[in-house]
Order: sequence, then structure tokens, then C-alpha cells
Amino acid sequence: MSKRFENLKKVPDQPASRLLAAANAQLKTKLSAPANASVQVVLEELEAARAPVDMLRLLSVSLPPRECVWWACIAGRDVLQEDEKSICLTSAEAWVFEPTVENRERLRLVLENESAADNAAPCATAAYYAPGNLGEGDMADIPAPIGVVSACCFGMNLKTLKVGPPPEHCFEVMIDRALDIARGGNGKIELVQDSTPAPTTEGTA
Repeated sequence: MSKRFENLKKVPDQPASRLLAAANAQLKTKLSAPANASVQVVLEELEAARAPVDMLRLLSVSLPPRECVWWACIAGRDVLQEDEKSICLTSAEAWVFEPTVENRERLRLVLENESAADNAAPCATAAYYAPGNLGEGDMADIPAPIGVVSACCFGMNLKTLKVGPPPEHCFEVMIDRALDIARGGNGKIELVQDSTPAPTTEGTA
């Protein structure tokens, strides 16, 4: 097995297929690995098949919810412009650091009132549903929508493809961040913005 996928101690010891099914998620790549193959084995096959989107999808269902939200928050920082503020992002980060009832209630209010034009809204949505239910009190016994956390975090990471770096580099950073978090790290692997000047037609006929 590739050393890249070793020691993913945060990933549940379950077949990749079971984790995908639990989140109502599917991979586009046809696998040769058996149905009971681990996440690490499937990641290795996907890497060999050059299927980074499927690798991200699998990682999004394999990270525990809180860690997955943090992965999305790192991507959210990439997506925001230098002077852009995001109450969705800051509220999601606050919940990751302190997953209290008060911080979750703040997420609910943000999602209801301030998320419409927020580029990092998926972070807040993922954080709100990460506890696995629809809310506190009477809502605590109602399960959250299936796969909502992993879908939001997957989508948030894909948004970083729009910020400039070549897709191949961007994919590698997103994957390595998730792997670092899965090993117990903080996922802080820098995504270098593309500083290549735009082509000009000045002086041409």
C-alpha cells in the first residue's frame, strides 16, 4: 500500500463501500477492489486510475463529521477574496473549535438569515448538520438529511478549482489536506494562488 495512505487513524475501520452507501454517495470509477476493501485500498486504486474527484468524494464520506467540516473550512478560506468576509465560515469554524449548543444555534440563525450570498455557506450547513440531527430540543430525534455533511464538504472543496491554480495541483492539495486531517493533523497545507499574468492582445493586429 502507498505510504501516502498510511496511518489514517481518524477514518473508520469499515469498508469504503459501506461508508459511501451510508452517505448515499457513489464513485464514477469502476473498481477492481472487492466490496469489503478498506478506504486506504480504494484510495490507492483511485490514485492509480487518476481519479481525483472520486478520491475527494471518498474522503468526504470517510472523515468524521467534525473533521470533515474543518476540511471544508480550509477550502472556504481559499475561496474567499482577500477582503471578503464570511459569517458562514467564521460560524462554522467557531463550531469546530467548540461544538456547543450555543455555537450550533448561531449556525442556525446564520443559515436562516445571512447565508444567501455567502460563498462559504456550505461550511455552515455542514457544521449545523454534523451532530447528525435536525437541531436541538424536539428536533434532536430527527436524523439529518443523509449525506448532507459529506456533500457540502465535497462541494466546498470543489469550489477551490475556481480560484486559479492548475486543477492537478489544486486536487493534490485538497486530497493531502484531507489525508493530513485523517492522520490527526490540522490540514493546513497551503494552496498557492496562480500569479501568472493574464494574456494581452495589446499590440496585435
